[in-house]
Formats: sequence, C-alpha cells, structure tokens
Amino acid sequence: MSIHPTAVIEDGAELGEVQVGPFCYVGSKVRLHGGVSLHAHVVVTGNTEIHAGTSVHSFSVLGGPPQHLRFDNEQTKLVIGKNNTIREYVTMNCGTIEGGGETSVGAGGYFMTGAHIAHDCRVGDNVIFANNATLGGHVTVGEMAFLGGLCAVHQFSRIGDYAFIGGCAAVTSDIIPFASAIGNHAYLVGLNVVGLKRQKFSRATIKELREAYTLLFSEKDTFRERVEVVRKSFSHSEEVLRILKFVDETKSRPLMTPAR
Repeated sequence: MSIHPTAVIEDGAELGEVQVGPFCYVGSKVRLHGGVSLHAHVVVTGNTEIHAGTSVHSFSVLGGPPQHLRFDNEQTKLVIGKNNTIREYVTMNCGTIEGGGETSVGAGGYFMTGAHIAHDCRVGDNVIFANNATLGGHVTVGEMAFLGGLCAVHQFSRIGDYAFIGGCAAVTSDIIPFASAIGNHAYLVGLNVVGLKRQKFSRATIKELREAYTLLFSEKDTFRERVEVVRKSFSHSEEVLRILKFVDETKSRPLMTPAR
C-alpha cells in the first residue's frame, strides 16, 4: 500500500493494497479493492466500491450524488468493476432510489477525459468512452460498445452490445446491438463492421448480420412482421437473436432506425 501524506482518507474507508496519490480524497463509505490506483487530485466519495486493477487519473470525481432534483441524500451507491482505466475529469454518479439505488460500471472499460456516467446507468464490460462522451440517467450500455467524443445519450436509452456511436452524435433512441449510429439527432448507418472485425467476428457472421439488418429495416410490411421474418430466417444465429432479444425487451425510448 502506498498513500501519499497529503491524501485525505476518512475513517471508515476500506482499502486493500492500493496506491493513493497526492491530494486525493477518499470518503468514509468508500471501498477500494487491491490494485486500485488513484493518481493525484482524485475524489472518491459516497457509497462507492472500486474493484481490483482500476486506475483513476487526476481530477476525476467518482461517487458524487446524482444530479437529480428529487434526490434527498438517500443511501445509494456506485460500483465500478475490475481493470478499468478512468482518465482525467471523468465523473460517475451514485444511483437514485427510484432507479434501483445503484450505478454500475463493468470491467475492462476505457473512459477518456471528461466522460460522464449519470445516476442509475448500467455500463457493460470492455466499453470505450471517448472524450466527453455523456450518459443521461438510467442509460444501459452493452458490452464492447464504443461511444465517440462529445456524443450525448438521452436518459433511459439503451445502447446494444458492440454498437458504435459517432462523435458529437445526439442519441435519443435505442441502438440495436452491432449497429453504427451518427448524426444530430443520430440515426443508424449500418453495422459497426470495423468493431466486428476487430473483435474477430467471422465473415459468415458479419454477412448474416448484414442480411438481418437489411431485412429488419426494409420498408416492406410492418416492423413487427419484419422482426418475425428475421426470427424465422436466422433462428440459428446467436448474434441475430441477440438483436431480436434487444428489440423484444421492454424499453422507454423508441428504436433508432436508418434515415429515410
């Protein structure tokens, strides 16, 4: 364990074998697992738990109260998984009672300067948030998603696994897994083919996803009819069924579609 003498560690904080740099603040309800590293001027407050191997850079504030007008100092929390890299000025807020009481961030994520995760968000494993990517409250982000710089995701939206959001995009609707979205307001422009190739998806799988995407967002018949056609045609494809599961789930925001 290495704690700089200028750091403030409140009584009650639980620390494993961690490194805490100059002028950090660690609140009384914080739990830091072994291998966590806080660079200079990091604030970790609230009921926050950070798992092993996560590195937090200067001027980040983790576990602050939700930016929610009805929050009344209830005991809510923030949980951050293993081996995340959290760069400068990142903010992640605790949850609200009405949102389930917890904001959760998975493992292996890379959060670039100024990224923001609001109250009650659920962020999956191995995501990348580019500079100043922003989530409103209650947003769900699937595993391996990439959020471009300065994009903003409306509260209660869902971002599917392996989805890509372009820089400066304004996202006000749900994005299916494996898709790519750009624009203000954002719209679908196809599959996240670059991401799929980087993650070693086979040519055959990408071909099936392309065919399913084309069927799903064609202008023939109703959307529900097209969903059933895709379900029957690609019942053997785990990746296509992942998209359909996302479509079938209860949602608060409309589903994002291509521009017409």
